[in-house]
Amino acid sequence: MRIKFLTGLILTLLVAAVACRFTGTVQKLVVSATSAVSELTATPALAPTPTAAPGLPTVADVPTPTPVEAKEVTPSTASSPVAPAGAIEILKAQEAWLSYLYTTASESVVHITTRTYRYNFFLEVVPLEGTGSGFIWDEAGHVVTNYHVVKNAQEVEVTLADGTRLSAEIVGADPPNDLAVLRLVDVPPEVTLRPLPLGDSLSLKVGQFVVAIGNPFGFDRTMTTGVISALGRVIRSESGEFIGEVIQTDAAINPGNSGGPLLDIEGRVIGVNTAIFSPSGANAGIGFAIPAHTVARVVPELIARGYYRHPWLGVEGQTFDLTPAVARLLRQRLGLKVPDRGILVAAVYRGSPAHLAGIRGGTRRVRIGNLILPVGGDVIVAVDGEPVFTERELRLLLENRYRVGDQVRVRLVRDGRELEVSVTLAERP
Repeated sequence: MRIKFLTGLILTLLVAAVACRFTGTVQKLVVSATSAVSELTATPALAPTPTAAPGLPTVADVPTPTPVEAKEVTPSTASSPVAPAGAIEILKAQEAWLSYLYTTASESVVHITTRTYRYNFFLEVVPLEGTGSGFIWDEAGHVVTNYHVVKNAQEVEVTLADGTRLSAEIVGADPPNDLAVLRLVDVPPEVTLRPLPLGDSLSLKVGQFVVAIGNPFGFDRTMTTGVISALGRVIRSESGEFIGEVIQTDAAINPGNSGGPLLDIEGRVIGVNTAIFSPSGANAGIGFAIPAHTVARVVPELIARGYYRHPWLGVEGQTFDLTPAVARLLRQRLGLKVPDRGILVAAVYRGSPAHLAGIRGGTRRVRIGNLILPVGGDVIVAVDGEPVFTERELRLLLENRYRVGDQVRVRLVRDGRELEVSVTLAERP
């Protein structure tokens, strides 16, 4: 068995030698292996004389390799990327402009601290603080911020860019648009207030660069940059009202940024940062700002009256949004001539603009499945030629396009016929 094992080993080594072309080394291995076999079988006379394998070179025939002198290899510059001409200068110019924009605009951004006082379990007074941002509106000391920043505040303190701390009072607030105006108290004569100019938010485009400056998590006058991600978003304010035409941006906005300005690349206010969408409560790249044209419409009235007068038609909260499925049921089961889509008026407030214009509410109630629906009233389908199919669309249209006292043409469908009535908008009660 040993002889058979060693014979197989010899054959294996010969095959490896042929494959690797190291014949000289293999010959030595063969001689060693053959000698081992001879010793084990105790027949030294049978030990073969090593000879070269047929067709293979002998050890003497294998040339000795000559060492090659190592040469220093220099990296080739042919494939190295080349920066476009003027790229560095463009980036430096952008950095210089952003730095200049921050230097000038941040002087108008303020840090707002609010305090409320509560009693704990032991009837001890415990102060609660909140923080937010704002910006100087005019040289009279008015500051614009979000309503939710100063909501229920008993004390308001404003810290200016130079560190000056001043008391402030709330002069006006509009919860539906989440806006509020403060007035600085006892401003020292040596303090210079620098208002921020308003930009044109109606001409914005997706992709434009924007800059947000505020006090996230209490870090004063932090600047972040981004772009306009979308326009015309609709969000809910804390009061439950819809805020329309909102700007969406990916500039980092975090708790504490609320009330701070969203600026265009020229340093003009195009929005007031108000909310974020985030599962964690921190920046997730989806922030929202109230557009500047809404700010320009609301803030002057807050300064003058202390509140904003919202236009009112007189059917809000008393309507039902028609869908094709419901409209089909009303036509088939009740024989009502209603359009596929529109705002079905269930009731009209007495003395309201809609009532004075002759808009009619429902005349009877019907049950459709689990739904009890007032029917027989008018169906609103457009305002000044603008289609409206839901109450939300109606509210947003009136809020963003019209003011109290404006006259609008309301298109109705009544008993299958279209007609228009003129309505003068009143102040919402």
